[in-house]
Amino acid sequence: MNYYPLVKPFLFQLDAENAHYLTLKLLKLAHSSGIDRLLNPAIIAQPVTVMGLDFKNPVGLAAGLDKNGDYIDALAAIGFGSVEIGTVTPRPQPGNPKPRLFRLPEHQAIINRMGFNNQGVDYLLKQVERSQYKGVLGINIGKNFDTPIDQATEDYLISLRKAYLAASYITINISSPNTKNLRQLQQGDEIKKLLSALKEEQGKLQTLHNKYTPIVVKIAPDLNDEEIQHIAKLLIEFSMDGVIATNTTIDRSAIQDHPLAHEVGGLSGSPVKQKSTYVVSRLANELQGQLPIIAAGGILCYADAQEKLDAGASLVQIYSGLIYTGPQLVHDIMQGLSK
Repeated sequence: MNYYPLVKPFLFQLDAENAHYLTLKLLKLAHSSGIDRLLNPAIIAQPVTVMGLDFKNPVGLAAGLDKNGDYIDALAAIGFGSVEIGTVTPRPQPGNPKPRLFRLPEHQAIINRMGFNNQGVDYLLKQVERSQYKGVLGINIGKNFDTPIDQATEDYLISLRKAYLAASYITINISSPNTKNLRQLQQGDEIKKLLSALKEEQGKLQTLHNKYTPIVVKIAPDLNDEEIQHIAKLLIEFSMDGVIATNTTIDRSAIQDHPLAHEVGGLSGSPVKQKSTYVVSRLANELQGQLPIIAAGGILCYADAQEKLDAGASLVQIYSGLIYTGPQLVHDIMQGLSK
């Protein structure tokens, strides 16, 4: 039963951030009571192995929906092949002032400037420990807002060390537009310094724990061809395990006439689809299969997911599509992929 169309009008009357947390609480309640087993449609299994990890299907939940790992089991029950939580930072932080989340229904889009609001990596790891989920779990890490950009590497290393055992893979978020100067980490010597340090630490942790946890880098959709080529070369040079393309965009050309177009933050949903797919295709051309691409950005139906896979992605992730389509989206994508 697709119940989401019944509750969506009510949720869309609420403030976007309040609706976000209410929805998550309702999902958790449905899961703890067992109601979700009646409501969520069965998902067709389509196992795929990427980065040495066994995904039960190629449709994952993107980071941002569950920043602290509070809702892992309830979200996993929807049928995702993987769940990525975070972005989490070494220390708790409140994020940017409210309002900081805006819906643009006419464009099936969202603008957010949340600013890595989270309870800190230690809290998140306690929530992971409490969860029953045994599937592929990504932990997305970032730097604290008040950590100077030249000291950002240490923030990533702190969370990498702490999350290494608990995560199936770890995503390095260097592409959110909502933390000052963060995107500088995608450029020049900054990215070399970061990737080198992360790879060295990964090797130490592998030896220490006798476990290899892949590291994935999440990049922006606003990179030009030269920047994409540069990042692709570095991902190969430093033997990164994967890349997520893409984060949200700061480009407003697709919504320039909308009254909320002036709002600062990252734009996601349908308007980022084309930019994201372009980055995926350019990356695929540069990487030549040397590391996998996880595609995110503007996936609101099966055709959108197929477009990303055709462009060269091995996996897809969704977030904004859930807000507009509901949990049925996972089923619909998998139904299309199984044909």
